[in-house]
Amino acid sequence: MKGNAVAVCVPGLQEIQQMVREQYTTATEGTHIERPENPYVYKIGIYGWRKRCLYLFVLLLLIILVVNLALTIWILKVMWFSPAGMGHLRVTKDGLRLEGESEFLFPLYAKEIHSRMDSSLLLQSTQNVTVNARNSEGEVTGRLKVGPKMVEVQSQQFQINSNNGKPLFTVDEKEVVVGTDKLRVTGPEGALFEHSVETPLVRADPFQDLRLESPTRRLSMDAPRGVHLQAHAGKIKALSQMDILFHSSDGMLVLDAETVCLPKLAQGTWGPSGSSQSLYEICVCPDGKLYLSVAGVGTTCQEHSRICL
Repeated sequence: MKGNAVAVCVPGLQEIQQMVREQYTTATEGTHIERPENPYVYKIGIYGWRKRCLYLFVLLLLIILVVNLALTIWILKVMWFSPAGMGHLRVTKDGLRLEGESEFLFPLYAKEIHSRMDSSLLLQSTQNVTVNARNSEGEVTGRLKVGPKMVEVQSQQFQINSNNGKPLFTVDEKEVVVGTDKLRVTGPEGALFEHSVETPLVRADPFQDLRLESPTRRLSMDAPRGVHLQAHAGKIKALSQMDILFHSSDGMLVLDAETVCLPKLAQGTWGPSGSSQSLYEICVCPDGKLYLSVAGVGTTCQEHSRICL
């Protein structure tokens, strides 16, 4: 038909969806479907820049985890960790065993330190090596300090023993004991003692002189059973600025020699003038002083006793 327009009505999208739902409802009679009151649909999840930040954070955590795992494996490899120990350090049933050389930057506390059977134990430091012994309260009871200039020992008693346990050298606050059969001093100046020395024998090396002297004080030799002075291949000389005293409590003084010389004895006075005799007798004053008197038929000590006054 010309000149007539025909209008066709096309239903919208919402109307089509409503028609489908009505048909589905009619086809399934007896089925109750709850329709949402709110016709709008909300999207659930993270979108946009928040999603990108979350992915970046997870990626950063994964990188840190990989780096930490790599560092852990590298440390285990470098430090030589194993079930038996770490590096040259081994854990045994008797304690810790350390192979090679080790450097300790801080104090080392141990009950016992010993080397292998086929090697020696070496302790060294650029400053000093100090070994301390402590009691249960933590106080230092003994100390051994090896420094660049001296070795210092701090203890109540210092003792050196031989292989079989015999004391060779013992020092405490009261005395010094030398347990060997012989103490030999080889210095050119000998030995200097500020106090008394107790020994059964003082002897020089063969073909060497023995000299006992006290430059500014007196020299005394005492013994409970006697003092013996012997020179098998030389002479005995006693020099003093003051007096030389020989004292015996219960015995006598014996000068056993082929010749006894007293060259500087004083000669008693008031003798015969012009006497040319070369024979004298030795007289003794009441105080023990010795003097010479010209020998006669009888004793002449009384005649020349004015020296005793």
